[in-house]
Amino acid sequence: MVDSSVLSFRTLDDIDVAGKTAVVRVDLNVPVENGAVTDVTRIKRIVPTLRELIDKGAKVVLLSHLGRPKGMAAPDLSLEPVASALSAILARPVRFVATDWRDGRASAALEGTAPGDVLLMENTRFHPGEETNDPELAAQFASLGDVYVNDAFSAAHRAHASTEGIAHILPAVAGRAMQAELEALGLVLQDPDRPVFALIGGAKVSTKLDLLVNLVAKVQVIGIGGAMANTFLAAQGHPIGKSLVESEMLGTARQVIQRAKAAGCAVLLPVDAVVADELSAGVETRTVSVDQVGANDLILDIGPATVALFEDKLQEVRTLVWNGPLGVFEVSPFDQGTIAVARAVADLAETGRLRAVAGGGDTTAALNQAGVTERFSYVSAAGGAFLEWLEGRPLPGVEALKA
Repeated sequence: MVDSSVLSFRTLDDIDVAGKTAVVRVDLNVPVENGAVTDVTRIKRIVPTLRELIDKGAKVVLLSHLGRPKGMAAPDLSLEPVASALSAILARPVRFVATDWRDGRASAALEGTAPGDVLLMENTRFHPGEETNDPELAAQFASLGDVYVNDAFSAAHRAHASTEGIAHILPAVAGRAMQAELEALGLVLQDPDRPVFALIGGAKVSTKLDLLVNLVAKVQVIGIGGAMANTFLAAQGHPIGKSLVESEMLGTARQVIQRAKAAGCAVLLPVDAVVADELSAGVETRTVSVDQVGANDLILDIGPATVALFEDKLQEVRTLVWNGPLGVFEVSPFDQGTIAVARAVADLAETGRLRAVAGGGDTTAALNQAGVTERFSYVSAAGGAFLEWLEGRPLPGVEALKA
């Protein structure tokens, strides 16, 4: 762990929580089906912070959102099932407090609590003031404790009452999951071992334009895959058949390449592709050069020559940041390009030759599918916050923690 004295944000090392109540913003926005949590990944990430607070003699009050209840109490978006899952993972009782944040139950629940007790409050978004960063609601959250700990990087791009407003009222620090995230991301773009390779996939250039513009000025190589590569290929005059393309973004794609050239950043586009007549599992496929895509072809994955191109470049760089799958990984066999590159990255990261950081929901799912998540240097559980960080935007929840 990095010495907190060299960090630009405060951490648990900077406060004494013994005998105090810590209000901890976590991200428990997890999938719940039939009253049971089906994926506990995000729950597991907050456990180190909670155990440290408990061991140091703090009372712990947890705040989180779940889904989009639009400022109204919605029984199907209650955090009550999450309390049971957290209790099992934490191996100690977690008391759930039902409230719509208008009834006074939250503050009343603190009466009689003792050091080491853990309370999970109801969904913060049951109150309309959460998403509008209402000062009164932020003050209500702050009244629950003595210190504020933000351990929810994945919600840090939102200036909400529980992520930003409260941090200006109580002494505010980053929890261990937030700290690990910020340290990992800082070592990728703020203070990286160069050369840096950004591998960007996904469907649309339009959703990642800010990201690309920011990255071409900071990294030495950008590799582009996924359906967004079709737009770049079309902009370069390559045939793309019936493939997904943003025709209105062709000029923008050319501008990105020009910006990259001016900044000394190499842009790697696919040189071959796996194509089919339709997108369906088990469909007959062909691998063709990007100059030989037929009029009725759909480009659905990068081909082996592109995999080799990316793998060769990985041998030359020291840092990789990855966002977005390189093909339609949800449908076999169009996951093969992503899986092959992911395994090559993992092999290098495991030996210490490459610092590899990835993030984004689809990216994480693809790496899980490839079975390499644990072999990367760091995989962010955040979606929108990770993307906005790559775009170079300040994250309100992080800015509020700066020393």
